[in-house]
Amino acid sequence: MSQSIPQITLYDGIKLPAIGFGTYKLNGSDGANAITSAISLGYRLIDTAYNYENEGTVGEAIRRSSTPRDNLLITSKLPGRYQEYQKALTAIQESLYRASLDYFDLYLIHWPNPKQDMYVEAWQALIEAKKWGLIRSIGVCNFLPEHMHRLEEETGVKPSINQIELHPFFNQEKQRKWHEENNVQTQSWSPLGRASSVLEQETIKQIAAKHQKTVSQIILRWHFQLGSIAIPKSSSYQRQLENISIFDFSLTDEEMQAIGALSHAAGRLKDQDPAVYEEF
Repeated sequence: MSQSIPQITLYDGIKLPAIGFGTYKLNGSDGANAITSAISLGYRLIDTAYNYENEGTVGEAIRRSSTPRDNLLITSKLPGRYQEYQKALTAIQESLYRASLDYFDLYLIHWPNPKQDMYVEAWQALIEAKKWGLIRSIGVCNFLPEHMHRLEEETGVKPSINQIELHPFFNQEKQRKWHEENNVQTQSWSPLGRASSVLEQETIKQIAAKHQKTVSQIILRWHFQLGSIAIPKSSSYQRQLENISIFDFSLTDEEMQAIGALSHAAGRLKDQDPAVYEEF
């Protein structure tokens, strides 16, 4: 299965699969079982965060899996309360201890927290941790173009990836365009949006019927054709399999546009605007 997933190369040379697996709220033994199941199906990019409080669960799933660590790509994220330089370095090490890993393939600043104005300092810590071999590639989440521009201006290093809220009700067209122009890879969190409402969306249901695919598969294929790496989460073996089985069909330009047209200004799930939102 994993052999059929296309690879996307970041500007720093790291190769990522075109779809990953989200682990938010997958904790404890049940969480480890779900993540091990995903790895067995061919997921290789596993996304966690310090604030998910499940880095240990991800580490346990890796230990249970028969897939070698070198074949997996593990992402974690720095919480807002540890953006001060030394605290950030300590938090990165703590994340690795929790997961029983020697390194992360990707480590991201979870939110810019612009009111605190510490994200450049945090970025300098990620740059240092990469030099130490603790991280292979460094990026951000929920950063606006002005935040990323400032990182590069002040440190000479730009993020390899920006993980943002992206789904049919909030398509982030301007942000994605900036990413393309500046060679920053887009990654989608909550790629299926509010699953209950998106799954009943008539336009997408009609496209799904035409392709004989599920609504989730249509949405995840839409992300892939946008050039974004989606990280859907599911504890169900069947849904995990469905979500990764999106590379045997294509959406037409008209279908892509129809899904994109569902986006609206108030489409954010929790009104978390990176210009003002603070995460600790």
